Amino acid sequence: MREARRDPAARDRQRHDAALTDAVHAAQNGDEDGFRRVYRMVHPMLLRYVRTLVGAADAEDVMSEAWLHIARDLGTFHGDGDGFRGWAAKVARNRALDHLRRSGRRPLIGGDESDLLDLPSASDTADEALESVSTDRALALIASLPRDQAEAVLLRVVLGLDAKQAGRVLGKRPGTVRVCAYRGLRKLADMLHPGQPPRPAVGRPAILEDTA
Repeated sequence: MREARRDPAARDRQRHDAALTDAVHAAQNGDEDGFRRVYRMVHPMLLRYVRTLVGAADAEDVMSEAWLHIARDLGTFHGDGDGFRGWAAKVARNRALDHLRRSGRRPLIGGDESDLLDLPSASDTADEALESVSTDRALALIASLPRDQAEAVLLRVVLGLDAKQAGRVLGKRPGTVRVCAYRGLRKLADMLHPGQPPRPAVGRPAILEDTA
């Protein structure tokens, strides 16, 4: 049943990636409409990520700077739409961290997560935690997580990056990113459904499954 539910999402993801690949290649060939399509497809997700790092008041300014860098360096990018999301996320993250350094601030999300010695029990509720609340509340809840967990959840769930690409953005091993994202989603599920026992899962949860 769970696999059947994921199939439509996987097909939508493939279509989105194919459309983004075409738009990126068109933009690299100087097509202004191609660049507009890239912007429309990627900007909302990147903005949510940056908002969680620097706050809503500064996020648009940071993203304006990020898009200047993306436009300037677009010709150096090699890959498909999926890879472009990871590349653009790294640009946006670097601009956000530069902004925070200039202003003498720390990221809004919490401190580094170091307790990765064991995995919590698997739960089918983890991936569903963000679907039941508004975007603003979901981002606020994510921002309350330890920093490594918050960024992993944003990159894997909100931006849709695989563990390998998210690891490149964060400078971490894919396995560490998978664990951080899973632990973060479990904490979100606990926040949204306090006291509810985890559902038993068959096999490993999906967010731990990719082998990238």
